[in-house]
Amino acid sequence: MIKDEASIIGKLVKDMYGTTMGNVLGTLTHIDGRVQTVGIDCGSEGLKQIPYEQLVLQEDVVIYIPGWRIDAQKIFREKRLTLTRLKALMSIITEDNAVQSDADIIHDTYKTKLMELDEAESKVRDELSRRLEELDSQEKIIKVMLFDAKVQFKSEEISDSTFETIQKHCNNLLERLSHERVEVNNVQRRIEELSLESIELTQPKKEMIQESAASYLDSSGHTITVHENILPEPPIGNSESTIEASTEMQDNHDDSSKPNEFDGMPRIDCNN
Repeated sequence: MIKDEASIIGKLVKDMYGTTMGNVLGTLTHIDGRVQTVGIDCGSEGLKQIPYEQLVLQEDVVIYIPGWRIDAQKIFREKRLTLTRLKALMSIITEDNAVQSDADIIHDTYKTKLMELDEAESKVRDELSRRLEELDSQEKIIKVMLFDAKVQFKSEEISDSTFETIQKHCNNLLERLSHERVEVNNVQRRIEELSLESIELTQPKKEMIQESAASYLDSSGHTITVHENILPEPPIGNSESTIEASTEMQDNHDDSSKPNEFDGMPRIDCNN
């Protein structure tokens, strides 16, 4: 165990938003001495084992980084790099069509990588949704406790100083929950932006238009999907409105805007 890893024993552990979790009780190590997990004494909640890579050691405190944040950062980094390389590859093909056969091999590699990242991304999406539900549940409990304290104060069951203490701690907790909710929403937005950019690069607009044209509404309002290279019979009835709707659909696909550029993950503020 190296010096930094040994000095973690006994340290106070807080999450990224300043909430105290407990104290480091001990560690589990690999056969080579590297720390694998850290045991945190969380009081009545018992002992929690946290992967060592999810902890950041500062001067007098250890900061816990949630798994979804680490997973999201990895996806952002790898997906951004893959998309950047895919753009460069498509630019090379545009400049020199003779390299198409060689480029196809690399193109398939990047598409495979994107599919792997999509699977990991789906798990992060689920984690984020569950975390938002947890935050909503905690917020409701805190607000109920704060309101009950107001009732007790008005009924003169608790003193003014006691009510102010309760109000202060409840407001601090609500603020921390709000900060985390904002970050979770930002991560969800960035995941969606990268997903849209990935679709644009891996599915050219011409192909998207052809697929859209393969589905149309019949006179009864039912969607009919036809095989490629088979021209469907036009629906009976208002053929002019059908043609106008098809043209408008194609224009909408051509005019679709690209998602905003990716910005980095927010910095960790652990000064609470």
